[in-house]
Parts: sequence; structure tokens; C-alpha cells
Amino acid sequence: MNLGITGITGFLGGQTASAAEARGHRVVGFSRSGSKHAGGREMRVFAPPHAPDFSGLDAVLHFAGEPVLGRWTTAKRAGIRESRVVGTRAVVDGLGRPHAPGVLVSASAVGIYGNTGDREVNEDAPADPSDFLGEVAGVWEAEAVRAEEVGARVARIRIGFVLGRNAGAMRWVTPLFRAGLGGRLGNGRQWMAPVHVEDVTGLFLDAAERPGMRGAYNACLPQPCTNAEFTRVLARAVHRPAWCAVPSFALRLALGDLASLVLQSCRVVPQRTVAAGYEFRHPTLSGAVAAAIGGS
Repeated sequence: MNLGITGITGFLGGQTASAAEARGHRVVGFSRSGSKHAGGREMRVFAPPHAPDFSGLDAVLHFAGEPVLGRWTTAKRAGIRESRVVGTRAVVDGLGRPHAPGVLVSASAVGIYGNTGDREVNEDAPADPSDFLGEVAGVWEAEAVRAEEVGARVARIRIGFVLGRNAGAMRWVTPLFRAGLGGRLGNGRQWMAPVHVEDVTGLFLDAAERPGMRGAYNACLPQPCTNAEFTRVLARAVHRPAWCAVPSFALRLALGDLASLVLQSCRVVPQRTVAAGYEFRHPTLSGAVAAAIGGS
């Protein structure tokens, strides 16, 4: 297939491009500059609100958006939201042009469900508009679904906490644990939805390749874990103790509203993902952590 990937210069976009090429696909990258990407891939301009040129492609995998990590100032919140809404709107506009592909696989986030507490949720659960990330993911997906109006098949991949070397927060978490400074966050009872990066890329590519995949799919381990459990497994993987528990008030003082990202409970299961027949490369927490520490 000829696959277009927005956000190709980011971690997930770049990892997915490499995985796609390993499967024999041709990748066209999209970035604001449109300059040639290392590796010799064709690059085109992605400059929302202008519609990009998707001609000659079979599917678009959409990752572009302002990173969530960073202190959530008013400007940062606006950037997180607007980059997803305006960017996805531009993608859909591009899909409405002549000779555009009929498949969109769009990134989203398990944060769409808000704070689930101990309640287990799957892809059928509604978005939580009272939560910042829930509201953002809800409007993000609503823009992606508009592509159905121009005849595209749309799959929305709700991504959990990505495990992998240099993956998001893992860039800071892993060195702390290696130094023996890791520990649970808050009381550690909040649920997490981790996933190895190879399963994020694998699910995106399966969704692009398989005509029957449409709608929402959770990209997270089949079994959620608590923060305390994640802490134990990661500490064991790097052969260090994990005694530096960080109290909730300290996290809120240091991170502001961003603290909710690590203190909220996210007990999510990938019910539709499993039902679709997706085969996880790293289906267990211990295996996913070990792979992330030792490799990608």
C-alpha cells in the first residue's frame, strides 16, 4: 500500500513509518516544512488549515498534534486542542479532494473516558466532556468521523501509555528507575492502560490494511494494571528498588493540572481490538516493559 503519515517526525509517526516499510508498504510523510525526511522518503506539506495533497495514496495515518506533555498553561491547553481539531479537519478536507484515499486511521487517546475510577470501560463507553483530555479526544474524534461523509472508512485508535525507549514520558521515567529513584505516584491505586509501541504501530497498520476495521479501538494491554503494579514491574526490569513514592500534593504542586494525567484512574480494556483479531506482540505488562527497556 501507499500510506501517508502525518506527524512522521514525531515518535509514533516515525515508528509507524518504519514498521510500515518493514511490511512492504511505501510511506509518504507529511510535515509542516515538507522537507525531505532522513531515510529518503517522499515528503509533502502538512500545514493546517490548508488541505494536504493525498493523491496517489491508499490510506492516511494521522498522528499530528501538539504534545500533551508539558505544563498545561492556558496557551498549552489551547495548542493541544486546536492542533487536533484544526489538523484533523484539514486531513478530512484533503480526503474530500479528487483522487484522495478512502481510508483514515486517526490517533486518539484512552483519556477520552476521563477518570474511570475502578470501573472497567471498553470502546463502547462515552467520552467524558467534563475532563480536559476527554473533551479534547471527543472533539478530535468527531472531526475524524466527518471523513465518513466523503466516503472514507475511518478507524480511531485510542492510545494508552506508550512503552518504548524514548517513548513520551518513558524518556524521563526509565532513567529515574535506573537510578533507583522510581516509585509509585500518589497512592498507586489508580489504573493505567500501558501498551508497547510495537502494538500501537501494529494496530494502526492492521486498521489500514483490513477493510473490516472501522470505529474505535483501544490500543492498550488486554489487562489494565495499577500504578503500583507498573512500578513494581518496571523496578524489577531494571533491577533497582522503587521506594521514592511521590505524594499527590507534590505532583500537583510540580505539574499543575498535568498531574491529573498520572493521578487519574484509567481502567480500560481493548474489547473491540481483541474481537477484531488483533494479535498483540507484547500482551503482558512484564513482557511489554521488558521489551521497552531492552529495545524499542
